[in-house]
Amino acid sequence: MANIQPTSGHMQHGNVQTVKPKILLAVCGSVAAIKFEVLCRCFLEWAEVNAVATKTALNFFDKASLPRDVFLYTDDHEWRSWKRIGDGVLHVELRKWADILVIAPLSANTLAKIAGGLCDNLLTCIVRAWDYSKPMYVAPSMNHFMWHNPFTNHHLHAIHELGVRVIAPVTNNAGHYGNGAMAEPCTINRGVRLSYKPAGNG
Repeated sequence: MANIQPTSGHMQHGNVQTVKPKILLAVCGSVAAIKFEVLCRCFLEWAEVNAVATKTALNFFDKASLPRDVFLYTDDHEWRSWKRIGDGVLHVELRKWADILVIAPLSANTLAKIAGGLCDNLLTCIVRAWDYSKPMYVAPSMNHFMWHNPFTNHHLHAIHELGVRVIAPVTNNAGHYGNGAMAEPCTINRGVRLSYKPAGNG
């Protein structure tokens, strides 16, 4: 059976206890993945968090550095969780669990896969199974030339049609001066939090 790791699910506002939103944070193979630990800690301030990493993303951060409250899922979990017909499928269970999906950083490669409907790993299977009545945010991260490549414009248009919200990259000076660097974790967190509308609150 595909099991979703439990997380603490409530926060206190004065004497009123409210349910925290469930956020699935995903990370792709980009150097900006070194900031994923910080991103997780930002979102934990107001949400339940589970995480998903692509295989290449694991080259850029230490899994042990993530907060203890965040369980990290990889492709290995997808295949280990299914034993026989009737068992839950992890990418479907994670899609059902999450209120919000945030992919940060989103690499050029995964952007292209999503735009083309490919689903060859846990993350892209979640995206392909996603319920687009629920919000999905992406924070692209790629070098200046990739960001301004015509393919990128086509891919961004395709995901925009799905209702995916893009948190625009910023300018940095990593080897060359140009736009394409992932927005800072605090910016991503603030953008998602300010736009979040709990169910029933219009």
